[in-house]
Amino acid sequence: MTDETTPPTPGLAHEWVEQRIDDRDDWARRRQKGIPNDRQLMVVACMDERIPLEDVLGIELGDAHVFRNAGGKVTDDVIRSAALTTNFFDTEEILVVKHTDCGMMSAPDDAVVEGLEHACGGDLDSVSLDPSLPSLNIGDASLADWVRMTDDIDDACEEQVALLQNHPFIPDDVEVRGYIYEVESGALRRPHERLSEEVNTRE
Repeated sequence: MTDETTPPTPGLAHEWVEQRIDDRDDWARRRQKGIPNDRQLMVVACMDERIPLEDVLGIELGDAHVFRNAGGKVTDDVIRSAALTTNFFDTEEILVVKHTDCGMMSAPDDAVVEGLEHACGGDLDSVSLDPSLPSLNIGDASLADWVRMTDDIDDACEEQVALLQNHPFIPDDVEVRGYIYEVESGALRRPHERLSEEVNTRE
């Protein structure tokens, strides 16, 4: 949007006002008008509060569709959202952002399963995974499969990228990349490229 604090050029006040009106209309009705987000970008990231996505990706309001969940996992709802934004909103790029010290690596699968079973009284059959689809359930999968804890954050990042790259709902020309945000350094890196391992060795 146009910077509303910028004063109008002398003699052209009406043009400045008209531009503000047009910009506001585009902003408010961009879906109706078929206007994509400013960077034609979707970001899939963990919900962890320590990841400053705007800073590390250089984005701001209006630049991207951002989807955050526990672990930054490519779930069915991520696929649903990615399919819509790439096929109907002109999104050309998807970034998957994982991070170190992720909560999805903080407990063994059996402890997580036990905790969730306790939360629902042990009756998994009565648990609805999607309120809009009450018949949707875990089926033959286990609760651990549904939660999907993580053993290696770098491997997980590459796997999530591959899921998006290979999914039939995602157009082949959409660029999909994955990065790791290091909470200890405050920087992004590529998977399996831990700079500390390179700078702290004789070789």
